[in-house]
Amino acid sequence: MRGSIPGSATSSHPIIQPRTRRGEVARYLRRSPLAAAGGGIVLVYALTAIAAPFLAPHPPITQFLEDRLGPPSETFPLGLDQLGRDILSRVLYGARLSLVVGLVVVVMSGVLGTTVGVVAGFVGGRVDDILMRVTDIFFAFPALILAMAIAAALGPSLTNTMIAIATVTWPVYARLSRAQALVLRRQEFIEAARAIGLSDARIMVRHLLPNSLSPLIVQASFNMGEAILIAAGLSFIGFGAQPPTPEWGVMVSEGRDYMTTQWWVPTFPALAILTAVTGFNLLGDGLRDLLDPRLRRAV
Repeated sequence: MRGSIPGSATSSHPIIQPRTRRGEVARYLRRSPLAAAGGGIVLVYALTAIAAPFLAPHPPITQFLEDRLGPPSETFPLGLDQLGRDILSRVLYGARLSLVVGLVVVVMSGVLGTTVGVVAGFVGGRVDDILMRVTDIFFAFPALILAMAIAAALGPSLTNTMIAIATVTWPVYARLSRAQALVLRRQEFIEAARAIGLSDARIMVRHLLPNSLSPLIVQASFNMGEAILIAAGLSFIGFGAQPPTPEWGVMVSEGRDYMTTQWWVPTFPALAILTAVTGFNLLGDGLRDLLDPRLRRAV
């Protein structure tokens, strides 16, 4: 009997195609509708923030005083606030501000915290003790209370708000990156890098950092939602963005006096905060499950 060539089309053994990352992602999204919903919310939120000037029917500070506090209607789908400004337009522009705040905070806190953690975990010894004790000091204070104190000391503004939030959120990145560095610094590829004469700085940048990114990416997603929430809270109490800036926390603060009579004034910006934070949290959960090798095997 004439045998078939192994691996050919006539072989009796099927060819097993390797699982691609795209296939894993698609399979995971089918099995995790909440992660898919989170990704969809974040995508819509980001596109809305980028296209806010084109989607908003009016400039965010334009006033229609004759119709102020008007309810949702065909002309103004989300109604008007106490100064006659279109709430839909202000919510759309507020998405842009919140996205900028989240991105800036993630970059600032991520760079600072990751640098501290990688150096502490890789160098060890007294350097590790000093850096981690400083990190513990920041962990000793509630994040919102410490952010309020820093924002109050710096003065109320959106820039100072971002500095305050980054100051209270970097320790999480430090702990995560230090844990990864402690595990990786004894791996064979690190020893090989030392053996060929690479400097400690080059080893940390070229080898430790790229292999520590998975938990940091997940934390960055959670940090985006946390930054949006803290920024809105600081603006609500007057330590963040100031009127007439179309920031969601400012809008809720200005509309709280009308909650029982003109409910749409504070409700729609509050729903925008809720939706954005929920989307980033769901996305973070999905990324954690997808990037964890132990959980990925079950996908």
